[in-house]
Amino acid sequence: MSRRLFLKCLSGALIPGAANLAGCAASRASYDFSEVDRLLSGAVKRGEIPGAVAVIGQGDLILHRAVMGHRALVPTPEPMSWDTRFDMASLTKATITAPALMQFWEQGAFQLDDPAARYLPEFAQNGKAAITIRHLLTHYSGLAPDLDLSTPWTGKDEAVRRAMAVTPQGPAGRHFVYSDINFIVLGLLVEQFSQLPINVYAARHILQPIGMQESGFLPAESLRPVIAPTQYDENRVPLRGVVHDPTARRMGGVAGHAGLFSDAHDMALYAASLLDRLAGKTSNYPLRTETLRLMTSPQSPGATDKRGLGWDIATHYSTPRGDVFPVGSFGHTGYTGTSLWMDATSAAFVLILTNRVHPLDANGKAIVRLRHDVATAAASALRGRA
Repeated sequence: MSRRLFLKCLSGALIPGAANLAGCAASRASYDFSEVDRLLSGAVKRGEIPGAVAVIGQGDLILHRAVMGHRALVPTPEPMSWDTRFDMASLTKATITAPALMQFWEQGAFQLDDPAARYLPEFAQNGKAAITIRHLLTHYSGLAPDLDLSTPWTGKDEAVRRAMAVTPQGPAGRHFVYSDINFIVLGLLVEQFSQLPINVYAARHILQPIGMQESGFLPAESLRPVIAPTQYDENRVPLRGVVHDPTARRMGGVAGHAGLFSDAHDMALYAASLLDRLAGKTSNYPLRTETLRLMTSPQSPGATDKRGLGWDIATHYSTPRGDVFPVGSFGHTGYTGTSLWMDATSAAFVLILTNRVHPLDANGKAIVRLRHDVATAAASALRGRA
């Protein structure tokens, strides 16, 4: 039996990929998540997000799910649905690129404090010889937040050339600066070790083992009706099933920092599988328990901004932790409006999927507040404080 069938409602109903999950309403007998629904519906009514799909889970149980608002507002309104697929944006970093690379660490292909240039020699140019793989994974490399997009370059080869040639803005190991370049380079390391494009490697060694059948890069055109659109590109063409991130888009839609598309069922399955493995339970998550504990504990050089290997723990990006989940819980966000936060102690997770950049990229501060408030309400309900 596929691992995906073990994700279930508190009521005991099994959850296939596109089930309507009516049985999950039974969770209200034990938990009161009405504040979560109020927060999400309020954000929809105020126009801060078109709609949302949210999941609160604990272990293999989905305790609560919310589906509200619209998947698309223009050119024709479309209602949100449980099986809507979202551009996961930077959740790609933590859920795909970091664990893919750590599979090679488990095999002894590299050490975390090895210079990245040992495996990508061209990366050493312009003062980057001392940047280690740990620096890249924790965003302590000293590199700029993104490649220069001020000129109309295109193509993966040009992106690689630019990433290899970039000059650090500061010394490695000194400051936390969140950088897409870090994970572009880490994606190239995955490709170097595997001799496969990262989307092909991820499908075979991350997504398929977990059972994530509705997830991947470069979604087929036939899937576009169930994909939440984001905003218009520079040519006023609506982005739907095409990655929103402009650098990943110029690279052809596949990169280490962005490009994954997924839905609520698959992402909840991912969280449950990871948390099971982290607890030492039977799981299809394709890393060892000890590796995941390393990845989800502070590994950054700095004492103030705490990052795991790919995962956020305690930085100014950690608002999806809310006020109740403890420091030491971990997660990540995506620019398009996605977020996943997990707490190993309680085996709980809060998943919020929105396309908040549709049809225009606005209300960036609103989604930050919403993530914080939903996590606080969810954790309070889980602790009986609602």
